[in-house]
Amino acid sequence: MSDTDSFIEEVTEEVRRDRLFAWMKRYGWMVICAVIIVVGGAGFIEYRKAQATAQYQAFGDGILAALDNNEAAERATALASIQGSDVGGRAVLALLTSKEQFDAGSQKEAQETLQLLANDGDVPLVYRQVASFKLLALQENQLSLAERKTGYEALIGGNPQLEVLVEEQLALIEIEQGNTEEAIAALGSIVQDSEATPGLRRRATQLIVALGGDVPEVATAQEQSE
Repeated sequence: MSDTDSFIEEVTEEVRRDRLFAWMKRYGWMVICAVIIVVGGAGFIEYRKAQATAQYQAFGDGILAALDNNEAAERATALASIQGSDVGGRAVLALLTSKEQFDAGSQKEAQETLQLLANDGDVPLVYRQVASFKLLALQENQLSLAERKTGYEALIGGNPQLEVLVEEQLALIEIEQGNTEEAIAALGSIVQDSEATPGLRRRATQLIVALGGDVPEVATAQEQSE
């Protein structure tokens, strides 16, 4: 290699270094900030995940500790003192609390707890519907047949698993009203519903027989296979 070529290479390399240095002076801070954001963001996400996990664990531990109490009243009081971790957690907590309140003989408090949950627009629909369903069951002796029927009919079209239970209650109301044919038809739909549990289909089948109706053939085959 000649001295001229060597000199050209040295000059070229120096120019490259100067350009790189100038680029770093101009844009290097952006690269550093980007690295900090990426690394810091990942760390923040992991921190939030760990924090959320700890909150859910504390929430679950609180429920288990509350349910360890021997008396229903004590369990209800302990559950009522727990802070829900999110809307879903609050909904589950309210349902558990209402059950313990009812078991403790505090039916009014149980109804109030369920009513608050049913009216909470921030809670997912399925929880509100479950609360309304349980509330209607507790208010059986306080509402007329027409009021109960209207209340249950309002729950149709939501969660499929809950809907078959609603249909059972509507069938029972038809029986109370003396509408035997309508009750048998409703019960027949239940035993053929894929969402119905074996226990629910069995209850519906027994009611159909007791009312003098014919159990649908498909339902009969299902019952025989269970």
